[in-house]
Amino acid sequence: MRLPISSARLPRIVAGALLPALLALTLSPSAARAADPAQLALLSEGCKALGDQVARAGGNGPLFLASYEPAPGGEPLAPALRNAAFVYDNALAGIALVACKRPAEARRIADAVLQATRQDRHFRDARLRNAYRAGPLPAGPAPLPGWWDEPSKRWFEDAYQAGTATGNVAWAALLLLAVHDATRDARYLDGAAALMGWVHATVPDPAAPAGYVGGFFGHEPKQIRQGWKSTEHNVDTYAAFSWLASLRNEPRWRDGAARSRGFVSAMWQPREGRFIIGTHDDGRAPNAGPSALDAVLWPLIAFPDPPQDWRRNLAWVEAKHRAGAGYGFKGNPDGIWTEGTGQAALVLQAAGQAQQAAPLWPLLRAQRAPSGMLYATPQARVSTGLSIGPTSTTEDFHYFHLPHLGATAWAVLAAARWNPFRPGGCLEPSCPPPAIAAASPTPDKDR
Repeated sequence: MRLPISSARLPRIVAGALLPALLALTLSPSAARAADPAQLALLSEGCKALGDQVARAGGNGPLFLASYEPAPGGEPLAPALRNAAFVYDNALAGIALVACKRPAEARRIADAVLQATRQDRHFRDARLRNAYRAGPLPAGPAPLPGWWDEPSKRWFEDAYQAGTATGNVAWAALLLLAVHDATRDARYLDGAAALMGWVHATVPDPAAPAGYVGGFFGHEPKQIRQGWKSTEHNVDTYAAFSWLASLRNEPRWRDGAARSRGFVSAMWQPREGRFIIGTHDDGRAPNAGPSALDAVLWPLIAFPDPPQDWRRNLAWVEAKHRAGAGYGFKGNPDGIWTEGTGQAALVLQAAGQAQQAAPLWPLLRAQRAPSGMLYATPQARVSTGLSIGPTSTTEDFHYFHLPHLGATAWAVLAAARWNPFRPGGCLEPSCPPPAIAAASPTPDKDR
């Protein structure tokens, strides 16, 4: 629902009167009645913030949203972030806009994904890069982020942003499937099939534990193939493959879902009651050292029928990822990860633990920047314990105290009780498992 004027300009009583109308569109009647007032306010504020981001960009065509804003009164963004629109953040924002019942804004991001996958400056195989230049897309190949370095008189592009991570491709497919679900426009279903066709053909690894490898790092034409397998990525590919399999009867979608699920199941550690992050670079040896909050949480909502034993994950999260009133990215965290705290709020609700999620709503609202976006962390910087890429010499993947599109989108999804991995955002235990389509309505195309 798009309000005719900004609720910030309305008297508080009028804004309060409009809130139930928005919630009636985004939450089921029973969920709206049971929701915490702070949860409802977070939903209203977050939907408005995402809509405002789209409106500020102008135009009405394909659009990628900037992932970060400068902190008010803070330093300018680092050059690599100044005009970067990460595909993962934009996929989340688009799905959150679907949850907000704002399909027109979601379509603009989905249309940008379609253009980017069909028109790349080098590749012709339907892959996506990890990031694009923020703003309305010009005609032709989607431009990548970059910056001019005056001392060296050179144009630079970030090697990670120019690469392709398997999980990011799957998230873009989930966005297209969500927009297809909301609009019934077949272009988005065809686009999702093209993306997951690339995943199925390009990054599978049959070596045990069979799954999908990390993707590619660096600049064309000679990128580095990343042979590690990620629990999180294979959760993403499972969700996209199984959604496609419910719509089109093709063996590759069923095979992809089965391979992905098999890998995630192999990463379950029954002794500890948690999922490990994945494998080492050889794609075989388990990488049991780090603990990543998303890899631990997402299987509980991505799979329609997770084994009961997997719910012991929540005890691991509480013991190892607690950071004050919220949750951190890594085990024994050094601060709150806003995005992951939103993920925890969503998973706790799915597990029937809404009371445990209740303290997270005011914490998430407290991260709100003047623009309405949520800060990635309330700390100056938090570490993930991970490296950005194979050329890193340190654990250089951090989150900073910056307004962040991905954190805002996850907070909206949590407040709306919207599961981004399932058709219709279904979060309830009674959700039906994905059906397998009896026949394909149209021939599939890999574009």
